[in-house]
Amino acid sequence: MSNKKLIVIGGGAAGFFCAVNAARLNPALKVILLEKSAKLLSKVKVSGGGRCNTTHACFEIPLLVKKYPRGEQFLKKAFHLFDTNNTIEWFAERGVTLHTESDGRMFPVTNNSQTIIDCLLKEANKYKVDILMQTEVKSIEFNNDQFALSIAGSKKLMADFVCIACGGYPKTDMFQWLTKTGHTINNPVPSLFTFNIPKHPITELMGLSVSNAKVKIAGTKLIEQGPLLITHWGLSGPVVLKLSAWGARQLAEMNYQFSILVNWLGTTNEAELRQEWAGYRDQFSSNKIGNKHPFELPNRLWLFLLSFAGIDIDTRWGELKSAEQNKLIQLLTNHLFEVKGKTTFKEEFVTAGGIQLNEINAQTMESKLQSNLFFAGEIIDVDGITGGFNFQNAWTSGWIAANTIAQR
Repeated sequence: MSNKKLIVIGGGAAGFFCAVNAARLNPALKVILLEKSAKLLSKVKVSGGGRCNTTHACFEIPLLVKKYPRGEQFLKKAFHLFDTNNTIEWFAERGVTLHTESDGRMFPVTNNSQTIIDCLLKEANKYKVDILMQTEVKSIEFNNDQFALSIAGSKKLMADFVCIACGGYPKTDMFQWLTKTGHTINNPVPSLFTFNIPKHPITELMGLSVSNAKVKIAGTKLIEQGPLLITHWGLSGPVVLKLSAWGARQLAEMNYQFSILVNWLGTTNEAELRQEWAGYRDQFSSNKIGNKHPFELPNRLWLFLLSFAGIDIDTRWGELKSAEQNKLIQLLTNHLFEVKGKTTFKEEFVTAGGIQLNEINAQTMESKLQSNLFFAGEIIDVDGITGGFNFQNAWTSGWIAANTIAQR
């Protein structure tokens, strides 16, 4: 049984995790990793602003699977085999400690993605994984119990096992070499993108953030709450990225033209604010409205909203006309924006779509259509919201595939 060969397609997080774990768990296995570009682990490098958001401090599987707009039921089975705790332990055993930030995101204590990259490269070296760069697979064929991989511009490579971990593709036709293996693709659409609001004066406040805003997409059930960032092209931040993930398919159908309602106050709704308003009027009666307000908002945003409502900043709270007051209350809790298009959130860019989950065994990551063919990472139709969840899917699926192959 010795000298069986595994070829892993894709030099990203999932591919590396599959390759190094398979080589470690079964030393008799010959493992070759193919990467079509000249860079290894490029998403790991840029993730989390170059710090690598390795996973998320979410340890209950029922809660963890709720962070995935696509793949919840599939991951419920997979996480029982390798979850967040396993990820933390795996890296800790190799000298990489992770720390948790207040929002639950976990990073290496060095706050440098190179730490994760070095750890994976060291494992590859230790267990003699062959890495071939600028090697693009054009097709996969299976005959006589072996896979034949056609490589662009060169000969065929033979393998007993293949794990496809080449990441997501932005266009359906890029999946063609995979549909030829008999698999079905759920069409790719972008996930994790920001909202463009061209020529809106709010963009003059670029760089400003509000710690807890609520954003609703008009005419849908999509609503999220969290930090909101104003950019020079529109709105971004975790609340927008989450909405884009949950709404990935719906927003694509709308061709990225839709209306949003922003509640700058987060938890306080319009009716509650109306009730509280009389108290604010009494409390700040003699204060100029431009100088004093009770809300946890950046001052520049407050002045912008006053100007947008047509209120002079020298007006005293007690002198505010009811029409001005109504306009301001509405802006604070239901500020309407027209979104026209999206901007890819470069480093966190994720594609929703990929190999249909009913064609993959969640407990082995093996294709149900072709034995000894495995999938890991973003190529399968699983994607998480921002915060380390997509990497967790990469580690989990990569490890499960490796473990299954090593045992064979």
